[in-house]
Amino acid sequence: MTGLISDFKFFWETFVTLLVITDPPGVVPVFLGMTASKQKPERIRLAWQAAVVALGVIVAFAVFGQSILAYLGVQLPSLQAAGGLLLLLVALELLTGRASEPAEHEQATANVAFVPLGTPLLAGPGAIVATMLFVQRIDSIGSGIAFAAAIAAVIVLLWLAMRFSGVVLAVLRGSGVELLTRIAGLLLSAIAVQLIVDAVRSLVSEGLR
Repeated sequence: MTGLISDFKFFWETFVTLLVITDPPGVVPVFLGMTASKQKPERIRLAWQAAVVALGVIVAFAVFGQSILAYLGVQLPSLQAAGGLLLLLVALELLTGRASEPAEHEQATANVAFVPLGTPLLAGPGAIVATMLFVQRIDSIGSGIAFAAAIAAVIVLLWLAMRFSGVVLAVLRGSGVELLTRIAGLLLSAIAVQLIVDAVRSLVSEGLR
């Protein structure tokens, strides 16, 4: 009984942490900003593709993250800073309106579901680092199941947020989505800068030890 309660608490801790980091409501304006020019079937396809990509990236780092970083000689703060820089580029595109207007030579090959939606927006440095830390706390089959269930629940919520973003699009119309896109770009740029600042602080503090 004690183990079951412990696993349940571990599930909620993992679920709430990843939910706050990935922020499904906050993904909606960014998703709309990058897919507003596409038809509904295309947005639905991009939504599930982005969710699958995010799940794959998170699972990959959960299983192989520590080994990959150790092999490459990369510290977690460095990964966080790189993710922050990528998000900053996405934020600048949203602020300038370029995210929903790809160049002609990019339209045939670019798939925003993979980059930047799947990663680093959904499966960003924050989610990856948190996942790698939670993996280290798995000490039983029950806690492993709780961990997997928490990740699956968060991915489902992210998919639902993107899948039904069309409702927001229908309510706000074109001008409203454009305004929301600019606001999302501003907020995303702040998040990106904060990730970089936190990474620099971590690297500096480790260097002073």
